[in-house]
Amino acid sequence: MYSWRARIGMLLPSSNAACEPQIQKMLPDGVTFHTTRLRLLDSSEESVRGMTERLEEGASLLADAGVDLIVFHCTAVTMYRPGMDDEIIARITKATGKPATATSKAVLEAFKALGVRRVVLTTPYNQSTNDREVAFLESHQIKVLSERGYDVPSKDGGMMKVDPGDWYRRVSAQKDDTTDAYFVSCTAIRSAEVIEPIERDFGKPVVTSNQAMVWHALRKTGVKEPVAGYGRLFAA
Repeated sequence: MYSWRARIGMLLPSSNAACEPQIQKMLPDGVTFHTTRLRLLDSSEESVRGMTERLEEGASLLADAGVDLIVFHCTAVTMYRPGMDDEIIARITKATGKPATATSKAVLEAFKALGVRRVVLTTPYNQSTNDREVAFLESHQIKVLSERGYDVPSKDGGMMKVDPGDWYRRVSAQKDDTTDAYFVSCTAIRSAEVIEPIERDFGKPVVTSNQAMVWHALRKTGVKEPVAGYGRLFAA
């Protein structure tokens, strides 16, 4: 059995080409991820809300594959407003009978495990999306010391075109010795490669959307071994 330890289903934005390659590198033996896509082409409010329209259908397709857990994996949607993530999870579980979680839950659990109360936020989003994310985090008592979004287009592979080194430089521009962690938000950017360089050079933990989700999903399915190469979180 390929998934002799865990089989995890993931609902992913349709335009995201960065997430799955990162996830594959983080998985221990015996754990597999299986993806169904929901249409999301940009971070406009209309598109973000629209991603959930066929939620039950997508979740049911993953349930057909016998997954142990279903993850709704989009930071912007699950942090759209406080409580949106709970509604998504409830809809998935009602439609499938399967346990479910969301990117927002993974990030909050990661902060808890690392003892994080203050963060520096760096994203590819437009300002309105950043503002919603800040409001969501602060509703969970996470103080955002600074935030910056780069309004990177999702269409035509725009987010994939941003080199990981650019994300390192962008976080560097927000360097803050008073932060508890740096949060590089978004599932569709190539951020996994800069987790350890930032932690090494700035002396603070780094949380990214894909790293946090894998860590969270593994623990929810009982797989707790450390994964090397992706930061302090996997040792937490």
